[in-house]
Order: sequence, then C-alpha cells, then structure tokens
Amino acid sequence: MTVPYSPDDREKVVAKLPAILRQELKVRAAELGVDIKDAVTEGVQAWRADDVERVPVDTTGGSSFSTYLPTGLYGEFKNDCKQRGIPFNQGIAQAIRLWLDTHHSPRRTAARPAWARRLIFGNQKGGVGKTATSSGVAQALAEAGNRVLLIDFDPQGHLTKQLGYELFDIESPSLAKHMLGEAKGELRELLVPIENGAFSGRLFMLPACKDAFLLDAKLATSRFVRIKETALEKALEPLEKEFDYIVVDCPPSLGYTMDTALYYCRTREGETSGLSGIFIPVLAEDSSADAYDMLYDQIQDLSVDMEVEISMLGFIVNMYDSRKGYIATSSLHSWKEIGDPPVVGVMPELKEQRESVRLKQPLLSYAPDCEQSEVMRAIARKVMS
Repeated sequence: MTVPYSPDDREKVVAKLPAILRQELKVRAAELGVDIKDAVTEGVQAWRADDVERVPVDTTGGSSFSTYLPTGLYGEFKNDCKQRGIPFNQGIAQAIRLWLDTHHSPRRTAARPAWARRLIFGNQKGGVGKTATSSGVAQALAEAGNRVLLIDFDPQGHLTKQLGYELFDIESPSLAKHMLGEAKGELRELLVPIENGAFSGRLFMLPACKDAFLLDAKLATSRFVRIKETALEKALEPLEKEFDYIVVDCPPSLGYTMDTALYYCRTREGETSGLSGIFIPVLAEDSSADAYDMLYDQIQDLSVDMEVEISMLGFIVNMYDSRKGYIATSSLHSWKEIGDPPVVGVMPELKEQRESVRLKQPLLSYAPDCEQSEVMRAIARKVMS
C-alpha cells in the first residue's frame, strides 16, 4: 500500500549512479514535464509495491547523484533494499529504470512524418567542427527519442573513425556506389548501430568509403545520374521512412558532392520552410568568414539554377575560447551580427570532445554532463521545437 507522503516535506538522498542512467532520467523527465525528484519518488514507490526480482542495473563507474524523496520514504526504501539483499545504489537504479520503462518518450510513439527531416552540416573550410557538431546533434536528437541516421559523407572518414568504425574499402558497396548506380543490394545493409547509452537502438551511422574521393569526377561523367544534384536524394530515398532525422556530415568541398547535399536538404513541396536545411559550423576567426562567403554563393547559385529553397538554419561557432582575446570575441560578435542565419550554438573549446574522439566514444555517452554536450542538446531542442 502506498503511503500518502507530503510533496513539500522531503529529505536529500545521495546515491552513485552511472552517467548514462542519470542522463536518460534527465531527458525523459524533461520530455514529460516531470520534476526529477517526482520521477524518482514514483519509481521508488512502484519498486516497493512490486517485490518481484528485477534484472540488475549496471552501476559500474557510478558518480554522485542527489535528489529529494518525501521524508520517511528514504528510510523505508533502504530497509526494503536490505531485506531484498541488494545495495541501496542498486535499488535506486532499479527504481529509476522501472520509472523509465513505464514512462515512455512521447517522441518514440509519435507518428513519423512522410519523410525524414534532413540536416546537413557544411562549410568549404576544413577543421571547423563539421564532424563534431553533426555527430553531437545527431546523438542529442536520438537521445531525445528520435530515430536518427548519421551519414559520413566526407571521404576522409573522420566521423567513421571517431566512432570506432572502419571505412568501407574501395571494392565494397558504399553510398557513393549507390549514388552512381554501381552497387548491388540495399543501402540499409550498410548501416551500423551506435549502441551507447540513452540513444541505443535509435542512432545509426552510414560509414564513409575511400572511393568517395572520386565521386565529384564520376558524377560529372555518369550516365546513370541524369540530374547530378539529385543523386544523394535518390540513394537515400528508400531509408527516409525509417528515420525521423537524417544528418549529413559534408566534405570540405564546393563541388558536385556538396551540390547533392545542398539539394537534398532543400525545402520540399509541402514541407514547412526551415524544417530541413544546412547548419554551418564556423570558427571565431576571419578565414571562416571567407569560407562562408564561398558557401553562401554556392547556395544562392544552386537555389536559382534548380529553383529551390535551401534554408540556412544557423551558424555553430565551434572551439570558442574568449581567452584568445579580441580576435575571438570580435569574430563571435560579427557572426551574431549577421542575424540571418542566426548563431544557434557556441561550442566551447574543452577537453571532453578531444577525449571522446581519442577513446572512439560518442561525446554524449562519454561526457553527458559536460558543457559541450549541453550545447549539442540545446541545438537539438531548437531543431525539434
């Protein structure tokens, strides 16, 4: 029987829980508009009311987690854990897991649109953070309950390698071969799941292939692709109904390959403007501004030539450090002054991103509480709003 506890009479509870579980609780509570302390209270009450033996939760590497339970419930719960022969940390982890399993993400059950929303991350300049931001935003979208496909469209394959996978070799099927009509089988057979934490089962990647270096030249001479700009869309079309978002990490190029990505993120007939489009990662320095001018011209030329609308969703100022002085701060101010597109995120230059790359782990599972992860989530929320 559940005891009627007063919601205003609470005591602090401290436990050690894995970062993945804490983050999943944080995201789910936010999605459902529930305070974390109320979610944990519901989980504890449900756990106490049902004394079935539960599957243990992996609490390895747990760190401090604190919340507030109604006064009296904490002591009773600790006694229950003792009677069931499990540590308190395991009990609270099981209670949270029970709440998560019985309070599903509203985004998982929402009706999927007729086609996936298409987000590309592009800039002609290399080293501005296209891979880091496309990967991080894709992780944040998946963490929030969406099915997301992350595509490594850069033949250098940084995204593929940073997530711990190998590039397809030149003789293997690949996205490039599907674009050129040279591949057998289905493209979905090439997808690999990113099985980490809060986005497990919802985030997939299409790895890069070394033959993509030849894609520009082959598109120029291919008889299979009558309209070059449509090649990426035709290849990905069979996958679109399986995902809520398709996120593309583009190459540092202004050639045909980039044209296919820009055409792919255009506003389609019947689609609201701004749902799909391009994010532009930049640095707080002058060379990024020069590169943006070239990309802007390419977007405008393609829009006119193909009679399409391509939404520029915003700048992401990457690796920002105000300690670098006037160049950094004045450049950030200049990006914000443009106004359209707006600056949608300022990514601080911190060690967590570099560490996650070195360890070949997704940032949001390696360091879910770091400032960079929070910026990725903020951008994802703007996408979903």
